Amino acid sequence: MRGNEVVVRELVGKDGVAINMPDYFGRTPLSYAAANGHEAVVKQLLRHDGVAADLKDLLSRTPLSYAAGNGHQAIVKLLLERHDVEADSKDHRSRTPLSHAAGNGFEEVVKLLLARHDVEVDFPDCANQTPLSWAAERGCEGVVRILIQRGDVQTNLFDNSGRTPLSYAAGNGYEGIVRLLVQHGDVDINSKDHQDLTPLSWAAAAGCEGVVQILTQQDDIELDSTDVFGRTPMLLATFGGYARVSELLLR
Repeated sequence: MRGNEVVVRELVGKDGVAINMPDYFGRTPLSYAAANGHEAVVKQLLRHDGVAADLKDLLSRTPLSYAAGNGHQAIVKLLLERHDVEADSKDHRSRTPLSHAAGNGFEEVVKLLLARHDVEVDFPDCANQTPLSWAAERGCEGVVRILIQRGDVQTNLFDNSGRTPLSYAAGNGYEGIVRLLVQHGDVDINSKDHQDLTPLSWAAAAGCEGVVQILTQQDDIELDSTDVFGRTPMLLATFGGYARVSELLLR
């Protein structure tokens, strides 16, 4: 975990060294080195003939999964160059390296993974969230831009709660991402989740004035949609005490 290249070099050179010995969590030296960005140590370990470069820990995460999720571009590249590393491996929540990289905003790592033919760009995790959904929910605008520029990314996929990438971006106030998504011709701006809340409903309820302004400027926006409790975006904004949002919805 400390990235001591000299010590690692001495140890891997010894006969009988257990290079793949897992700890209590099932993690190997390579797993820790990859996760912590110790590029030189990763190189030393990968030179060893017996290294298991794609070994999963108790969470079913591989060294690539950790490197991608932590944004270690050089290590991701090293691992992807190997034939024994699965670029689209799934962890215990069915999240892929792309999902982790996208959700944490690591644009260059996302680009590396998308360059692979064996990476499924819309693979859903156990909650049916795709890499685009994770990026939109967490405000990773650059990643969202990269993903929607591809012709094979579906922008309206909903997760287990019925929420789309636009729903998450709107509810969290990410104006830049909302603009990107509404400018994409295939996005359903009035999609409803399992509570019948639309992106506008979420934005109004959270007092996200900028997002409400963007959405209300769309020709096909439904201002008076109701959720399962009969609440409109206006009512949600009023309940929250967001006077400026209420004014925007009155126009």
